[in-house]
This record gives sequence, structure tokens and C-alpha cells, in this order.
Amino acid sequence: MEKEMRCPNCPMRAKYDRKPQSLIGRFWHWHINFCPGWKAYYTSLPEEEQKALREKYSLKK
Repeated sequence: MEKEMRCPNCPMRAKYDRKPQSLIGRFWHWHINFCPGWKAYYTSLPEEEQKALREKYSLKK
């Protein structure tokens, strides 16, 4: 049974989207650098969506 990924609906991600410089927003951006759930979610996406997320969140490849 496959687990449903919550990254698209993450409350911390939503706070980052609303106010990136908030404490929670900055924490979320820092957190995704090593979060195994985010990495699994990110790598499960098609290349086009990965590129869009890299641009939106200023991510390294």
C-alpha cells in the first residue's frame, strides 16, 4: 500500500507561499533540503513540475 504524500498540501509550505520571510516559511525552506518525504515527493514528479518547483522555491537540482 502506497502512502499518500502530504507535501502538496503541507501547512508549512502554504505559509511559505504566503509569506516566505516568516519564521515558519524560512524553516520550511531550510527543512526541505534534507526531508526524505519532500525528496520522495519531488523525485516522483515529472521533470516539468520539478523544474517549476526549482524555479518557484529557488532549489538546487
